[in-house]
Amino acid sequence: MLANTPVVAVLPCVDLVKARQFYGETLGLPEFTMPMPEGSEDQSSMGVMYRCGGETMLFVYTRTTPTKADHTVAGWIVEDFDAVADDLLSRGVTFEVYPEMPDIEWDERGVAHASGLGKAAWFKDPEGNILSINEMPG
Repeated sequence: MLANTPVVAVLPCVDLVKARQFYGETLGLPEFTMPMPEGSEDQSSMGVMYRCGGETMLFVYTRTTPTKADHTVAGWIVEDFDAVADDLLSRGVTFEVYPEMPDIEWDERGVAHASGLGKAAWFKDPEGNILSINEMPG
């Protein structure tokens, strides 16, 4: 039933201004304005929806307490991993290194290399949400 339905990742933030700068300017995701019913509250005060590949989206919403997630909450599968990684690094994104991960080698950029699994890199948004880019092996 859900196998052919687009998915929306939902991430919390305390500072929507910083989140909009990060997702819109740093990551280059276009905002998607949903039509609101007449008389309803303006969506932009509660959060922002971003378009990603295909029909997938990312919704960043405000709440009063910061995230507590210590795991990857959203990831992008990219075709030209090195180009995307280098672009993110040039925009000021810093990749996280997790030395406790077994059988992973890390390059000087902070990119993880695992035999047969392709490349991956993790980074955080201003709120501490852990995001990733991934190369599909093959």
